[in-house]
Amino acid sequence: MSRARRLWLVRHPRPLVEPGICYGVSDLPADPLDTVRAAQALAGALPARCRLFVSALRRAQQLAQAVQALRPELPVARVEPRLNEIDFGCWEMQAWDGIERSAFDAWTADFARHRFGGRESVAELLQRVEAALAQALVPGPGEEGVADLVWITHAGVIRALAHLQACPDRLPATAGHWPREAPAFGQWRIVDLDQCFPLLPRVFL
Repeated sequence: MSRARRLWLVRHPRPLVEPGICYGVSDLPADPLDTVRAAQALAGALPARCRLFVSALRRAQQLAQAVQALRPELPVARVEPRLNEIDFGCWEMQAWDGIERSAFDAWTADFARHRFGGRESVAELLQRVEAALAQALVPGPGEEGVADLVWITHAGVIRALAHLQACPDRLPATAGHWPREAPAFGQWRIVDLDQCFPLLPRVFL
């Protein structure tokens, strides 16, 4: 069974939210002008044959819809909730500098497994991203030979995939071990799945 060879990791456009606000799974809209700019760039770059997956959150879905308006021949993006941003629970939509110091201390003391905000840990984020990739690699009917997967998603998911690439068998020991870099809003990176995840067919499929 042939599988995808490249994964496009596309970050959603800039959300409409004040700077300094903690947001993860909060369903924020994207800036309309930023969405248009991002859609035009992505629509001009995507190959003719690809499989698209999109987070269930509005700011990602707006980009998927805008791209498909420009490229109607592309397949409709499949909504994949496992591509949602991490859930910060009770800290969602709170100012970062208003969150009590003890909450950060508890998180840094057990960075991988502590549920900052009470809802989801980094370990749980990694688990769902890994599972989403394993499933996405399996082509559906008529999809054999399609070499490109496209995820329209969030910085946390992209960082989780970077960690799985670098340390596939280890959780991040501290916050310092968590990848910091992610594409800017509306931009993307392309991952060579054969090079970055060579064991995926044996481990997952």
